[in-house]
Amino acid sequence: MSYYEEYKQRRQDGVWHFLNRLIYVLFVFIGITAIICLFLPRLRQQKEMAARQEDLKRQVVEQAALLNLHTRQEDWLKDPDYVATLARDKIDVMKPGETILRFDSQPSTGPK
Repeated sequence: MSYYEEYKQRRQDGVWHFLNRLIYVLFVFIGITAIICLFLPRLRQQKEMAARQEDLKRQVVEQAALLNLHTRQEDWLKDPDYVATLARDKIDVMKPGETILRFDSQPSTGPK
């Protein structure tokens, strides 16, 4: 084999070697891209579910506070003194011989 034929053979082997490596790199790139495309929706769904979970936890805390308030109000309504005070304040119920005085909390708009 002559020097030129050896050079030509090595050059062809080098091109094929380069193309083989390029194909391997492309396969790896396509594989990584496929894996990312498969798991990206799952990650997005997981983030949405975590946000929903936090929202539900906040709602549970709010509802527990509301339940606590209603429970206290129910206990207050069992107390006759509180009911009497509430009736006097809200619907102007008064005992015989009692006078109710109300003061406006808004200043008058008349001349000074």
